[in-house]
Amino acid sequence: MTPTYNDGDCLVVLWMQEAPNRVPLGSVAVIERHERPGIFLIKRIQKAHSGNYWVEGDNSQSTDSRTWGWIAPSEIVGRVLFRYRKG
Repeated sequence: MTPTYNDGDCLVVLWMQEAPNRVPLGSVAVIERHERPGIFLIKRIQKAHSGNYWVEGDNSQSTDSRTWGWIAPSEIVGRVLFRYRKG
């Protein structure tokens, strides 16, 4: 999510116990892809359609829905509330 978030930034995350019904567009979510359990990615929610979400990183070189397509709500495991910048 560079340039918004950088290595060393500390994030406060609201972890979700179950798949969200709705996530506000523009919010930053923590994604855990079903194919890569245990790997957490930070992406911005861009669109919602038929219960699925389109997510993109702020960097145009990011691997996100431009590669994967729509993601299921169950892959959204948290929402970033705010960041502490280190340094």
